[in-house]
Amino acid sequence: MVLGSLAAIGQTNIKRLMAYSSIGHVGFALVGLAANNQEGIQGVLIYMAIYLAMTLGTFACVLAMRRKDETVEEIDELSGLAETNLSMAFALGMLMFSLAGIPPLAGFWGKFYVIAAAIKADMTALAIVAVLSSVIAAFYYIRIVLVMFVREPKERFLPIDGKVGMVMAAATAFVVLFIVYPGPLVDAAAAAAKSLRL
Repeated sequence: MVLGSLAAIGQTNIKRLMAYSSIGHVGFALVGLAANNQEGIQGVLIYMAIYLAMTLGTFACVLAMRRKDETVEEIDELSGLAETNLSMAFALGMLMFSLAGIPPLAGFWGKFYVIAAAIKADMTALAIVAVLSSVIAAFYYIRIVLVMFVREPKERFLPIDGKVGMVMAAATAFVVLFIVYPGPLVDAAAAAAKSLRL
């Protein structure tokens, strides 16, 4: 978790940033496994399902970063995106906040379940490291949002492909609306955890 959070801080390429941050997210999933209880297994399953949705949505946004039939990957290229494509800026902003674990988005609940499992297993020190790592990671996720909404706009991206736009929209809806109806995922993870826990 610490390695992933620190390694991603200096990245200017969004793909590399996501690659390094994925190390941290795997670390969070391992917190649930380290807890070695049913709640931990449930937390891992919930976390990975949410992380899958967030990652698919984020990379859909990355694929939509195109000018003159060429993809751009630098975070600075998102400058002022809120003025040139508000819907894409909103989608990527919600996904970044969710990856950072900002409540009430889905990413917060993913982290909540694994950290709660660690606390129940009396692994308080690990839970504290998880929270601190999440705070560090929030820095570079929120930085991307600031670039999109605060800086002067650059040249518009090309129109978003329909399939890419659908993935982007579905992932954004999932992370934003997860709190409204979390039952199916939570119940499915609980049932799976119960069957896996011997």
